[in-house]
Amino acid sequence: MKFKEKLSLVPNLPGSYQMYDENNVIIYVGKAKDLKKRLSSYFNREHTGKTKMLVENIHDFKYVVATTEAEALLIEINLIKKYKPKYNIMLMDDKSYPYIEYISKPYPKLKISRYLSVKKKDNKILFGPYPNAYAARRIVNLINRLYPLKKCDNKKELCLYYHIGECLGYCSKKLDQAKVDAMEHEILSFLRGNDKILKDKIMEKINTYSENLNFELANELKSELEYINIISEKQRVDLSDLINRDVFGFYYKNNYLSIDVFYLRNGKLVGHKNDIFSISTDEVDEVEYYIAKFYTTHEIPKEIFVSKELNKELLESVIETKFITPEKGTKKGLLDMATLNAKINYENKFKLIEKDEERTIKSNEELKSILNLPKLTRIDLFDNSNLFGSFAVSGMVVFINGKPSKSEYRKYKVLLEKNDDYHTMQEVIYRRYNRALMENSELPDLILVDGGITQIHAAKEVLNDLNLPIAVAGLKKDNKHNTNSLINLNEEEIELDVTSNLFHYLTRMQDEVHRFAITYHREIRSKGQIASVLDNVPGIGAKRKKELIKKYKTISKIMEADDLTTILPENVAKNLKEYLKSIKEVNHENN
Repeated sequence: MKFKEKLSLVPNLPGSYQMYDENNVIIYVGKAKDLKKRLSSYFNREHTGKTKMLVENIHDFKYVVATTEAEALLIEINLIKKYKPKYNIMLMDDKSYPYIEYISKPYPKLKISRYLSVKKKDNKILFGPYPNAYAARRIVNLINRLYPLKKCDNKKELCLYYHIGECLGYCSKKLDQAKVDAMEHEILSFLRGNDKILKDKIMEKINTYSENLNFELANELKSELEYINIISEKQRVDLSDLINRDVFGFYYKNNYLSIDVFYLRNGKLVGHKNDIFSISTDEVDEVEYYIAKFYTTHEIPKEIFVSKELNKELLESVIETKFITPEKGTKKGLLDMATLNAKINYENKFKLIEKDEERTIKSNEELKSILNLPKLTRIDLFDNSNLFGSFAVSGMVVFINGKPSKSEYRKYKVLLEKNDDYHTMQEVIYRRYNRALMENSELPDLILVDGGITQIHAAKEVLNDLNLPIAVAGLKKDNKHNTNSLINLNEEEIELDVTSNLFHYLTRMQDEVHRFAITYHREIRSKGQIASVLDNVPGIGAKRKKELIKKYKTISKIMEADDLTTILPENVAKNLKEYLKSIKEVNHENN
């Protein structure tokens, strides 16, 4: 009802829509063939799981009308890339699989590369992707061992590789171009699918090593030959051509989408990838978005096989390659196999996903209900750590939708000199939320403090001064230092069932904030110990002390270091070593 009037004005046209939360932050971006129907579907029916959480957090929506569905898809991709909305299916920092990169100029070179945006590059040829990074590295190492490619960045002098016969001396020797061309032809031929050429090369080396009685190296190459035979057998696909293809299969059930991608390169199945995620809209739309996003970080093959439900014309207008739905034979078998794998992966993983949701999303919903909160998406948790008042610190961790959001974690070195948990909490709460107000950054729906009524009062007092109506609750421990109750917003103690998912959910959060704070405390304490020791050595001022702490971090590492002269003059480095040695001897005698 809240959006009824606004929805009545939405046109029945293609476009991209954006959902906003109460802080005017974009939390979801989608695309639709019909904006009115799609947007109405969020508000005229019941939802469950993550879609329910999304709808509860929608404070407003906006949309951009497009002339075509393809244009709507491009707008969606660009907006997701720009704003990184938390409810969208793909993480923007998703890494692509490694490729083997052959560089022909100025010198022939082979290496492993990862491209977030794969583009055609001069003098570079990409092979892959390789879902098995170990296999890619092993192939590169083997080819570098068998062929005298350039292996170093040295540009002037002959290096060790030349003297052991694994380089042609590209730095300073006049090369036999015919020899280089022949070597390049063999390497590229193998990477394009001709296994025989490398197998023959390995056998040639094995025979040479055996004749020279170097059986250890011969045995190493024999293991490599067996590995290539196994990989070749696993990858073989009975196709009549060597075209590079990707094959997409998908399966949808219970608001979850499972997608499998098969990579076929030069007639071989080099690997596959599976993703399972909760979705909020039509599964076909989500698969089309997934594929469009996929090729912003992956090399585009000559052909892509997809099922008939997908809009091939739409995908071809966004991704410049050929989309095909094979109707019969081996090619249809590959598409069916990708679809079957998507289903099997869903069935294998769904129970685990469901269990994880019970531990997180459902526990979060239970906590929201107990505390009578209108919504509960983000929780900030605080914990203080000090040792007899020294090196006092506090840590803040953040959980969003029941999961830790580590990029939001913050450390606080407490300025208060005395051991006072009440005023420490006040200082940290003020610093955190005064800055949030200044920067207009996201505020939590709930603050959880690791302590009783005293800590809650400390937090509330500061929040009232800042005029921030954020809910505050506490986790209280028993006399054995075990969490046993939740202090609610009315400061009433609620005993927790230690066998419940809610108890384990709260305990996981409490353990995480405690771990984070204590780790920072140890780090600060360690730096403090180093600093106090370094203050006693003549010739080490503030700048050198900072460099030593940054590089070595602990006293023991400084004692073991043999490169102190990169920071200190030789005589100062010697004095420091002697001073540390004397401290160690005194401590040993005292013990």
